[in-house]
Amino acid sequence: MDKRGMVFEVRIHGRGGQGVVSAAELLADAAFREGRHAQAFPSFGSERTGAPVVAFCRISDREIRLREPVMHPDALIIQDPTLLHQVDLFSGVPPGAYILINSTLGFADLGLGDFIKDFDPRRLCTVPATDLALRHVGRPVPNVPLLGGFAAISGMMHLASVISAIRDKFPPKVAAANIAAASEAFDGVIKSLALESFHA
Repeated sequence: MDKRGMVFEVRIHGRGGQGVVSAAELLADAAFREGRHAQAFPSFGSERTGAPVVAFCRISDREIRLREPVMHPDALIIQDPTLLHQVDLFSGVPPGAYILINSTLGFADLGLGDFIKDFDPRRLCTVPATDLALRHVGRPVPNVPLLGGFAAISGMMHLASVISAIRDKFPPKVAAANIAAASEAFDGVIKSLALESFHA
């Protein structure tokens, strides 16, 4: 795990109805399954459908005493790209952070070329999470595919731990569909990282 012995912090942005809070909870659950300490909690405010929502997750090899919102995330997950120009999603995000965005477009096409010029391209990824969710689950809920992508790009946890957390959260048929979506996202990110390394 990066920052061995320290706290790895994740901030997740999305809209109400997209499973933002569930994403943070699943991430914490997956970390628990690997013997780590973890916490997940939402920001306080409106969670009505369509309203911007933020949730946080912390993962550590030691007990976590922090309780405040994540201001300087080690990883940023953006579940709804329409928030890019409506909310200051990148506040406090350092150049060493991982950034995953639910989109079929690249960072430059999303208008983020200047912002990411100092970032490590191996820590940046877009995932067509809504498309994957629609194909496998039948609903445009991008949270679970993005967790598969996060596991791939960050190496913070094994895909098997994410799958185990999904299996415990959902009924069998829904779990199987979400596992398929997360697995496809994981494989897609691994392939894109391999291509990035090949061209580096």
